[in-house]
Amino acid sequence: MTMGAGWYLRRLSRMGPQEVGGRVGDAVRRRRWRSAPPHRPPVTGARFTAVLPAGAVAAVPPDAAKRLVAEADRLLDGHAEWFGVERDDLVDPDWWRDPKTGRRAPSGYAFDVPYRDEDAVGDVKQIWEPSRHQYLTVLAAAYAVTGDERYAERVAGHLRSWWAANPPLRGVHWVSGIELGIRLLSWVWVRRLLDGWPGAAGLFEDNPVALDQIWHHQRWLAAFPSRGSSANNHVIAEAAGQFAAACAFGWFPSSTRWRSAALRSLERHLRANTFPSGLNRELATEYHGLVLELGLAAVAEADAASVPVPATVRLVLLRMTDALAAVVDNRLRPPRQGDADDGHGLVLDGAGTDRWGSLLATGDAVFGRLAWWPAVTGTDVRTPLLAALVRPYGRNGTVTRPAERPAHFADAGMTVLRGPEEIWCRCDGGPHGFLSIAAHAHADALSVEVRHDGVDVLADPGTFCYHGQPEWRRYFRSTLGHNTLQLDGGDQSVSGGPFLWTRHAGSRVLAADASEEGVARWAAEHDGYRPSVHRRRVELTAATRELRIVDEVHGPRRPVRLAFHLGPAVTADLTGNRAVLTWSRGGEDRSAVLDLPGQLSWSAHRGETDPPLGWYSAGFGRREPATVLVGDGFADGTQGFTTVLGFRG
Repeated sequence: MTMGAGWYLRRLSRMGPQEVGGRVGDAVRRRRWRSAPPHRPPVTGARFTAVLPAGAVAAVPPDAAKRLVAEADRLLDGHAEWFGVERDDLVDPDWWRDPKTGRRAPSGYAFDVPYRDEDAVGDVKQIWEPSRHQYLTVLAAAYAVTGDERYAERVAGHLRSWWAANPPLRGVHWVSGIELGIRLLSWVWVRRLLDGWPGAAGLFEDNPVALDQIWHHQRWLAAFPSRGSSANNHVIAEAAGQFAAACAFGWFPSSTRWRSAALRSLERHLRANTFPSGLNRELATEYHGLVLELGLAAVAEADAASVPVPATVRLVLLRMTDALAAVVDNRLRPPRQGDADDGHGLVLDGAGTDRWGSLLATGDAVFGRLAWWPAVTGTDVRTPLLAALVRPYGRNGTVTRPAERPAHFADAGMTVLRGPEEIWCRCDGGPHGFLSIAAHAHADALSVEVRHDGVDVLADPGTFCYHGQPEWRRYFRSTLGHNTLQLDGGDQSVSGGPFLWTRHAGSRVLAADASEEGVARWAAEHDGYRPSVHRRRVELTAATRELRIVDEVHGPRRPVRLAFHLGPAVTADLTGNRAVLTWSRGGEDRSAVLDLPGQLSWSAHRGETDPPLGWYSAGFGRREPATVLVGDGFADGTQGFTTVLGFRG
């Protein structure tokens, strides 16, 4: 996907004067670095002291260690999977090749690489992901747990290979700050986990090539921070990686200055990126997880280096953890909202480790669990290692925390209704997205997401892709691609490109009440189809195990489409305006009846491609057919459209 002149003009229109000035300065600096790249000052007497405390590795639970070693052995054999693409070339990887398209990114000065153009570069996510080096932290963790030097030697070989193939400012891996920040964080943990290996110092602090790479990564991040309308999760990753490296690799004349600037940026942007309630302002759950992981990892480096951290940093991370505990379903699955690209801040575990359970386990170790938190029964490698470094915070009543499980997050416009037998329903009445471009938002105002015992019944279809497949990007972000109502065949918010919205629907919650025993209610409206207003009411009744949704359109007569996307495990038998839904969970058959508005003409769609309709993306780069029920008709403001989902015994 190549961005044309129109996209750049629309993108420019979403920037303020300060951001424009900063970007002009960046352009001048890039031009200067092309002809006269900066040079690393000499380093003498470098030592790595940010080691794990004694006993930390011994605290790793045996089953978590077993999963870790199994994953590390798979990596040793050259096998990995990223974004739905199986790799078998990890023994000696080609760092610039996209295995999905077979294309290799062009060489040359980093800022000349057209990384958004899949025809020229390939799928850049496939190229970037291995070079975050999070699979190397897994191998290094396996060495720390087992003492088997095969893992350490593979890590060393791959780092030397990567450094040789990617000299400073050359090629696709020097384009994006988030990649540099996460890579630095990985290198810090690789060095920490390899500390008992005799070759660790020779790989890092005694290696001029490694010193060059670490210095240039930090110099780059100091020079080209994400700015203004781009200061979302990317700036958190940049600051966290810069801060971690300046703490653990504080060997350079600029290290103290870099560390201070990165900490100021991290504190400012953690607050800016997070609602007071603790939910992430991007309203994209995967990025809530990413930011929380990055923040915890940064605090670990601060505490390991005895660097004071503002209390606001720990407070934001505590609130994010409590918010996560509040919104997950009974299987510890959080909402599927907004963009998701499977990004992680720090990976130390093998396959099969639950990401959200791991974060809550770390939250328990650092902040202490509250009585209403869901139980976390799984184990992981990362929690005991982080907990060995991070100073506990927020215990013993030192910080005010929710006494009961919150159901409504007014600032984020998110409400979670809960019913019997693990019925879970998320209602969306919040802002369209974060900052002027709302890069990771979907046009999903007033959408609902319903699960039964963790199974998606009315599903948020997910994300699937970012670059290279514009028709699929449009579909998964669209209003029709969510469980809400569409007017005139268009989206509620206006897209200006893959990560750009030029007009944002305004939503507001009218009611959110779970105080009446056995009944939970929610109502909201949005103005994305001006002059019409879409208003939706949702009521969950425990006694009847019934969810009632009423949609009203106030305004002139207009064509309407109402969509209900089913999870991939759910089958639907549609007759007229009634659909019988069936699925299984743990070997038991489950069912529900979906009575749809009779004023609309209903049809079922599954796995259609021209245009896309009826798909579910479980993770980035992956999609599978799923049934969507679509009702077509007209809204004239004279009556509502009532949908009733009843769960059977």
